[in-house]
Amino acid sequence: MEWGFFGAAIGAGIVTLGAGLGIGNIASHAMDGIARQPEASGKIFTPMIVAAALIEGVAFFNAVICMLIALK
Repeated sequence: MEWGFFGAAIGAGIVTLGAGLGIGNIASHAMDGIARQPEASGKIFTPMIVAAALIEGVAFFNAVICMLIALK
């Protein structure tokens, strides 16, 4: 039983790291694009938010899966 909790904790940590790195990468490249072309900020900002929301959705889904494994 305790190995399930350990595995779920490791999985949730990896999911959190992956989501943080993904959103950080998106934001970094978006800010770089806006710095190069300030007039395109509207065209860059919306897809950036959509991509960040999709990454958060996947991270939340994986965190729920880790919790389900822990409570099995």
